[in-house]
Amino acid sequence: MTGTTLLRLGTEPGPVLHLLPLGACVHRLEVTGGDGRRRDVVLGHDTVEERLAGGEFHGAVVGRYANRIAHGDLPLPGGAVSLPTNDRGHHLHGGPDGFHRRQWEVEHHDERSARLALTSPDGDQGYPGTLRATASYRVDDDRVEVELTATTDATTVVGLTQHSYFNLAGVGTRTVDDHRLTVHAERWTPVDATGIPLGEHAAVDGTPFDLRGGPLLGPVLRTHHPQLLDARGIDHNYVLDGDGGDAVREVAVLDHPASRTRMTLLTDRAGLQVYTGNFLDGSTVGHGGVPHRQGDGIALEPQSFPDSPHHPEWPSVVLEPGRTWRSRLVWHFSALG
Repeated sequence: MTGTTLLRLGTEPGPVLHLLPLGACVHRLEVTGGDGRRRDVVLGHDTVEERLAGGEFHGAVVGRYANRIAHGDLPLPGGAVSLPTNDRGHHLHGGPDGFHRRQWEVEHHDERSARLALTSPDGDQGYPGTLRATASYRVDDDRVEVELTATTDATTVVGLTQHSYFNLAGVGTRTVDDHRLTVHAERWTPVDATGIPLGEHAAVDGTPFDLRGGPLLGPVLRTHHPQLLDARGIDHNYVLDGDGGDAVREVAVLDHPASRTRMTLLTDRAGLQVYTGNFLDGSTVGHGGVPHRQGDGIALEPQSFPDSPHHPEWPSVVLEPGRTWRSRLVWHFSALG
């Protein structure tokens, strides 16, 4: 990419990760498929201008709060705060000038790891408190590990995530319809037509949101279901099995049978937003000048539950001074048998 520093991590034949300080983002991720071919498996842009013009958060660390907060209304112990809205009347992924548009400071970089940092001042996008965030990446053998942290000097909410779109066939080749997706979750979160949770988590049984058996994505996305029709595909939170404690556990598996390539996702988060690129409409250009179109990639975003500030019955997303918020994820690549 022209106009900014590019950080390279890893060596062939293992994953090779290319990072940008802009958005602390994954610019490219090259892996060896089970068929022996090298492919770039994340969507991105070739120039800074294209990245800033797009609104898809390709590869970026998003924050302060991933997913939506209804109407930009943020209730806090000290009183409600108003946040700017940027998605159908709601606050999405930290707002119109969120962390995905910021230049992060490179604190460390060697051949296998990098740590980037960002200071978000009090009142940034409406959020109280000065927040110090870090994004650490490490490539080891067939794994890419990501750790996100945050500290604050005043009560606020935090929920960073990594927002890469994956296509194991290689970017610019085809949609993810021929991928199989397994998500270890018995419940999912129904939403209204603007993406805001309706209130209760629901059982996946008997719905197209049951991904426990690793179905082919194409038929799932073409199932006649009102939630799929409203979102133009899957754009929903899954309540992950396991306690979401300090240790990472396997939560999802993305398979591409044609290239015999598998990506296993591990995380310590309680939720996972599955987004099948429903609103990629060709208006932005990816690597090599290829437009990003609907279904060209799938984002698997470990997270707290969407709109959690309005649901005190769900795990709290409030961060107090003196505490460190931390989230970990692993992308593990392997060959299908």
